[in-house]
Amino acid sequence: MKQRKYLERRTFNQDRFDILIKRQKSGVATFNELTELDAIVNRDPDIRESVLEEMQAINDLPDEPKQEDIPASMPVKTPTLLDKIASFFKRLFINTDDPNPALLI
Repeated sequence: MKQRKYLERRTFNQDRFDILIKRQKSGVATFNELTELDAIVNRDPDIRESVLEEMQAINDLPDEPKQEDIPASMPVKTPTLLDKIASFFKRLFINTDDPNPALLI
């Protein structure tokens, strides 16, 4: 005897959600359809829960580098008053290739 598929009860919102998701993934959804999709997700708690579970599964992928894998950049040292004065005198006495050197300020 042939096994029968169990009937699945689906609401109009679930059917419409599946249709709109397929259109969104194929890239042919209009703005009104995306707005309707957003309204369905916000209105139906079962659909919202399934979307949140999918998002959590996507966010848990191990391909993304973790915070400890990213090297920390060297902290920027803010110049002190002594550093600023030394920099000023270095710029003041720069030797240029100009035959008539002028002070560069």
